[in-house]
Amino acid sequence: METLENKLKNLIIVGDRVLIKPKSLSDKTKSGLYLPPGVQEKEVVQSGYVMKVGPGYPLAQSSEDPDESWKNTEEKVKYIPLQVKEGDLAIFMQKGSIEVLYKDEKYFIVPQNQILMIEREEF
Repeated sequence: METLENKLKNLIIVGDRVLIKPKSLSDKTKSGLYLPPGVQEKEVVQSGYVMKVGPGYPLAQSSEDPDESWKNTEEKVKYIPLQVKEGDLAIFMQKGSIEVLYKDEKYFIVPQNQILMIEREEF
């Protein structure tokens, strides 16, 4: 049986983006009214769980010696890490997100700047 972690192990999230699995939406309001399918999906603000996180914001490379800029230095790109972590509950703006279907599961790819708030369970 394929677990959720195994499903996503081959995915690499790029840059400052975050893969979010939306929370299960209720089909009725707090007062008991039933909503037609798709109504809550059109809400401006969504929530979901962070499944994977990109490496962060790339830092600009600075050459140690400008006279030796011709040298081919194999430096690794350095990143400023993102604030969100896998497992966080994220409240995010749907307008800036992209909805994707991966292995029959619905996800959102969200830039970190579209995440308004996170809830983190500390162990």
